[in-house]
Amino acid sequence: MKLAAVGDNCMDVYDNTGNAYPGGNPVNVAVYFVRLGGQASYTGVVGTDKYGALMKERIAGKGVDVSHIRFEEGNTAITHVELADGERVFGDYEEGVLADFKLTEEEKDFLCTHDIIVTGLWGNVHDDLAELKARGIKIAFDAATRPGDPAAVTAIPSVDYLFFATDDGDTPELRETMKAIKARGPRLVIVTLGEKGSIAYDGTDFTAFGIIPCNVVDTMGAGDSFIAGFLRGILEEKEVQECMRMGAANSSVTLEYNGAW
Repeated sequence: MKLAAVGDNCMDVYDNTGNAYPGGNPVNVAVYFVRLGGQASYTGVVGTDKYGALMKERIAGKGVDVSHIRFEEGNTAITHVELADGERVFGDYEEGVLADFKLTEEEKDFLCTHDIIVTGLWGNVHDDLAELKARGIKIAFDAATRPGDPAAVTAIPSVDYLFFATDDGDTPELRETMKAIKARGPRLVIVTLGEKGSIAYDGTDFTAFGIIPCNVVDTMGAGDSFIAGFLRGILEEKEVQECMRMGAANSSVTLEYNGAW
């Protein structure tokens, strides 16, 4: 099974320690999918600064196909991060060369050789998803904590699996939001609830799953790990709750070390 990750990448730069880790939602999902035994590629753009070559090298080192990483003159995207009691606190985001990222026709053809495409809110490919969906490929989209963001709103009708996150827990308001999103097209709407687990909606039933306890060191990449595990389950045609369990299990591995991977 082959997963195509496309869109944003960034270096997570921890200002209080000086460490810098490669990451970004689609990149992380690709790395975690390979960790689970699948095949994955990453399509995107990096800068000609010191971080661009490092990004490609590190992603390749995790077994991800990097044949469709492009270099453009300028800076690789950076997210400034601090750690406070194991929780990541995000600072400024510098988009760099990603600001002008647009898929080429050859890249679209490449993506469609996979079993599923995954992208997210900052991937700059939301306008291309309808075309890709029309070509018969499954699509997953991570709306982060902002399912109402214009990019997510554009993407949702072309998405099979719509993910987002909230810390508010399973509330009546959340369920109404999930119903409204489901009505716009996705097969499944899946929400991660941090330490409260996750919940999914298929248009008829809500399915809940808790967490798999672990020693939390850093939450960076936990949500992306969940997505990778969940999508592995989807491609293996597992039941929804088993997909959620696979997501939670994959997250529990990532939570026990610093950085996304």
